[in-house]
Amino acid sequence: MAKMGKGTRSCRRCGSHGPVIRSYGLYICRHCFREVAASLGFKKYE
Repeated sequence: MAKMGKGTRSCRRCGSHGPVIRSYGLYICRHCFREVAASLGFKKYE
């Protein structure tokens, strides 16, 4: 069983092991983050 690396971290929302955002203790993948970012209080600046 792996103790480090991508396989140990999964998205809380969908369970994928891809690009998981760990900042601020989110632990959600970037795909889910784009869907829920506004409801979490993040603002999009252009």
